[in-house]
Amino acid sequence: MKLLTVLFGTFILALLGTMVFQGKPDFLFSGNLGMAVFIIFTGLSHFKFQKGMAMMIPEFIPGRMFWVYFTGVLEIAAGIGLMIPAIREITAILLIVFYVLVFIANINSSRRKINIFKADYTGPGMRYLYVQRIPMQLILIGWTWYFGIYLH
Repeated sequence: MKLLTVLFGTFILALLGTMVFQGKPDFLFSGNLGMAVFIIFTGLSHFKFQKGMAMMIPEFIPGRMFWVYFTGVLEIAAGIGLMIPAIREITAILLIVFYVLVFIANINSSRRKINIFKADYTGPGMRYLYVQRIPMQLILIGWTWYFGIYLH
């Protein structure tokens, strides 16, 4: 849930910044900036915690390290795409699809008690999935839809 602090914190700071510099809050910009910073931050984590993230990917999928790096680059690109009005909507749609697909890795990770930071099996397990990950996925999907598609 620490990552949600990045999302909400960036959103609030951007709202305050737009109020100061534009005289009114810019919800569209602030919401997309919040998600952009969030997703770029998570994309960069694919390069710092690559071993733990590779453990999340089901074993039947070949080239797990490739997928860790590839999805990290995709997340960074999505963050950039959300800030470009001409491609914001398609980026948001693809990001929502990505969130649904990556949830499979989250289920696998929880079932196997993977700790991505230590790259071992000391993670919180299924409780994490139900208490934190599912609610966070729903927030991310709803946020991306609202700011990237609905308000667009």
